[in-house]
Amino acid sequence: MSLNRRQFLQTAAATTAGLRLGPHLFAQPRYDLVITGGRVIDPSLRLDAVRDVAIAGGAIQAVEPSIAASAERTLDARGKIVAPGLIDVHTHAGRVKDGPLICLRDGVTGFIDAGSQGADGIAAPVAVVKAAPQPAKMLINIGRAGILPGGDTMDLARADVVAARDAIAGNRDVLVGVKARLSRDVCGNNDVEVLRRAREVVSPFNLPVMIHMGQTMSPIDQIMDLLRPGDIVTHMFAPPPNSLVDDNGRIRPGVLAARRRGVWFDVGNGRTGHLRWDTVDQIMQAGFWPDSFSTDWTPEGRTTQVLDFPNVLSKGLLIGMPLDAIIARATLNPSRMFEVFRDRGTLNVGAPADVAILELRDGSFEFVDNYGNTRIGKQRLFPSATILGGRFVS
Repeated sequence: MSLNRRQFLQTAAATTAGLRLGPHLFAQPRYDLVITGGRVIDPSLRLDAVRDVAIAGGAIQAVEPSIAASAERTLDARGKIVAPGLIDVHTHAGRVKDGPLICLRDGVTGFIDAGSQGADGIAAPVAVVKAAPQPAKMLINIGRAGILPGGDTMDLARADVVAARDAIAGNRDVLVGVKARLSRDVCGNNDVEVLRRAREVVSPFNLPVMIHMGQTMSPIDQIMDLLRPGDIVTHMFAPPPNSLVDDNGRIRPGVLAARRRGVWFDVGNGRTGHLRWDTVDQIMQAGFWPDSFSTDWTPEGRTTQVLDFPNVLSKGLLIGMPLDAIIARATLNPSRMFEVFRDRGTLNVGAPADVAILELRDGSFEFVDNYGNTRIGKQRLFPSATILGGRFVS
């Protein structure tokens, strides 16, 4: 079809305008960031494969074998693991002002401060947790004075139900449960009563209790009977007396019943009395795997035993767990334990773009339990980069 002069001039003008604007239009990146060539391990998607991950507007936009679209920034992750941001459900990051940021640089894009303080001093850690760059919440210690060298609730009067309830009511945006430390050097013979009071605290709020187990005075089955669905047992690899296994290496009936009810079992590495290799072996050989890994992070722990969350996860490799199962226990499972993490722990399209990039190195690596026993592993995970809400942290 032929064009008249007027149509020709209109078409030419439009074409010229397109040529002038085109380079600017096409230069606009489709994505803010594309992570290329990494081994994406996302248990929520049942994915373990080399993929590209595209991020825009603080959310995951695509996870595909190859993403050719333009991006403001690209990150070459070849030879590295790309996982959802790590969630650590047992830390004491609220103890120090820079605790949340230190954890974030290790790949931890969400955390729980698990009982650093009780009702009497709750304001200081609440302020730290509120200021954290990543999603974070706290458990209040049932002992109103918090963690004490002589024992949080050795004096039963410190297990103050009214004080703890008042603190939760005044800080509902931050306090999401109660921590009860039940070891004999923390509460003596008071363990069952301390746990009963912790349950009394949370009942009006429908919140969970996390218990610190290991070396209790009371039998572990008696303690397990008081736990409800959604409660958490941390330090699950603590040795006798009253560990999860009996003298014959069998998981105790009360422990099995608690898991069937929906009680979570967490590693809680820590530094004192919480993890001993022979007990780990017995529990794992009985087929009772942890639901979650956590660090029990403290500033002191960064220098020995704990070091960082990827180092703690590496102990899962040491004891024979597949890598994808370990990642699940630092992402998917923790996302189900606390409401604040419900949309985290995944690289699903539309989810917040929280990503931990890890390096799995081969070599000879020393891992120490809480009793000075050393084992040598052939692999260890190291933090490489962290992305929070689509933005680089490290």
